[in-house]
Amino acid sequence: MSQENAKLLTYNHRIIFNMTNTHHYILTWQCPDTSGVLAKVSQSLFEHGAFITETSQYSDPYTDTFFSRIAFDDRELTVSFEEFSQAIELLAKPLNMNYQLREKENFPNVVIAVSKDDHCLVSLLTKWKAGVLPVNIVAITSNHQDCKALAQWHNVPFHYLPVNKENKAQQEQALLDIYQQYHGNLLILARYMQILSDELCNKLRGQAINIHHSFLPSFKGAKPYHQAHKRGVKIIGATAHYVTADLDEGPIIVQEVKPINHAFTIEQMVHSGHDLEATALCHAVKMHAEQRICINKDKTVILN
Repeated sequence: MSQENAKLLTYNHRIIFNMTNTHHYILTWQCPDTSGVLAKVSQSLFEHGAFITETSQYSDPYTDTFFSRIAFDDRELTVSFEEFSQAIELLAKPLNMNYQLREKENFPNVVIAVSKDDHCLVSLLTKWKAGVLPVNIVAITSNHQDCKALAQWHNVPFHYLPVNKENKAQQEQALLDIYQQYHGNLLILARYMQILSDELCNKLRGQAINIHHSFLPSFKGAKPYHQAHKRGVKIIGATAHYVTADLDEGPIIVQEVKPINHAFTIEQMVHSGHDLEATALCHAVKMHAEQRICINKDKTVILN
């Protein structure tokens, strides 16, 4: 081997070594929109050696709020991550900035609540096992036992919490206890057919995603396919949204639709809608896990 080839091989090995030891981070933030806010944050990252790999931003003219997501790595970071975090905290205060900063591989812990229908749960578990859903599914809870075998097959702890009028408050507290026990970061209502109390909705604001089987804001509440069939709709849809105390009115994250016609029965609409529901919910969870969603009052900003 020539001396030049040996040098090139050594150089390539160094690159590979450095890349495999690189840590990746995500900074998502929002603040009142003023001149130079993006420049100030970018300058801080530059001064500390953060190597930016991806960026997206949006300025909302209606709320005068600036939203941004910056992905970066530490290949040239000049300080420890702890010192870098402190610098961002100092920067955030004068800008009145709300932010999330974490290592990309530090996936959020997810608890899934489900009732009898398992199509959304199956899709979540399949994508998680395939490594395309960046979350840790740490527990599954249900008011029925229909999905117990599915949870066990995937080696996910299953908690049976039967609900009736007398024990509803008690079982909701048990659900919250499970969420906290597993250090949950996100609660997914994967066709969980129980209405959460206003208190729990407020506690989990921004931490709970529901899938509703209609194209909201149309056909809220129970049996939306029956409502849609009665109105003779020409499309059916599914909506993934954040949970709020107002039923099916939380900030919308993802919507999927499919054209239908007058010949569709209610059963055909339900069956066709299952795919839409699973797709919308998985997409919403993935974007949440990647910190691509900012809540903007009653709406969301998606930073792709």
